Amino acid sequence: RNFRCDCGNSKFINLQCKLLPEKSKVNSGNKYNDNFYGLYCTCKRPYPDPEDEIPDEMIQCIVCEDWFHGRHLGAVPPESGDFHEMVCQACMNHCHFLWAYASQLAVPALTKVNSLEDDGIVLKVEESEEQKKEIKKESGAEHQETKEEKPTEQHSEPSTSSGSACAEVKWHSFLSRTKSEAPVCKLKELQSKQFLKKDTATFWPSNWRSKLCTCEDCLKMYSELEVQFLTDEYDTVLAYENKGTSDQETERRDPLMDTLNSMNRVQQVELICEYNDLKTELTDYLRRFADEGTVVKREDIQHFFEEFQSRKRRRTNRMQYYCS
Repeated sequence: RNFRCDCGNSKFINLQCKLLPEKSKVNSGNKYNDNFYGLYCTCKRPYPDPEDEIPDEMIQCIVCEDWFHGRHLGAVPPESGDFHEMVCQACMNHCHFLWAYASQLAVPALTKVNSLEDDGIVLKVEESEEQKKEIKKESGAEHQETKEEKPTEQHSEPSTSSGSACAEVKWHSFLSRTKSEAPVCKLKELQSKQFLKKDTATFWPSNWRSKLCTCEDCLKMYSELEVQFLTDEYDTVLAYENKGTSDQETERRDPLMDTLNSMNRVQQVELICEYNDLKTELTDYLRRFADEGTVVKREDIQHFFEEFQSRKRRRTNRMQYYCS
């Protein structure tokens, strides 16, 4: 991410960069981790590792960009199709604010049922008194709403269900609150609630970045932690994969086939015939030089195309056209 070559700076004094001639002495934007020495993960082993007999998938952290074995993340990764991005243990400690989001957005890691209590993975979070009061208020409000709706349903035609009516009432109350109240920080709201913080990596779905808070205080925090890219939807692993796929498809495109597709049937046949004639005659012409062991010069190629055009004109002049 944002990596730039070092040619032309103090590391390569006698080499001038052809892309960016004017360069500073040191590229401070580059971060050289153990990957540059062929070492990966917390185990600092090469990949592939000839001494590692355990088949294990390696996953890249989106923050530090290091690659980790699935078994060295502190938690069992979910199925590969269940999550799109991973943040390693060290980066979760660095970006501590992500734990507040993890309780709401992260994909749960896989755990073994028999070893949950032994490993201490199961952590029960008791609801606070304020949360219990809120739940009781919501349940009481819903109960009261259903009571008020029952007599009206007996005297009116059924238009909506009680569930949709409750949702509509809650949505209108939410809109009234948002209009009256000042905008608040999403992160502070999550941090005010109780959440778990573990010493493990976390796994995230495809759209989690769009749900991060972008208030002024949070943007300042991202800048201080040097993780501004977390709010960039074009920085995701999926975006890079899609870009790589489109670039490969562009490289695989054949200019000749693109030209043929833009022509009608008659033009396509004529072009293919001309191409085959040129290919055959040029191969025979060059084979003579190969058999004699002589070098093909520019004059020889020019002479070949002059003769080829002359033969083509003679063939065209001899053609007779008959009208029915």
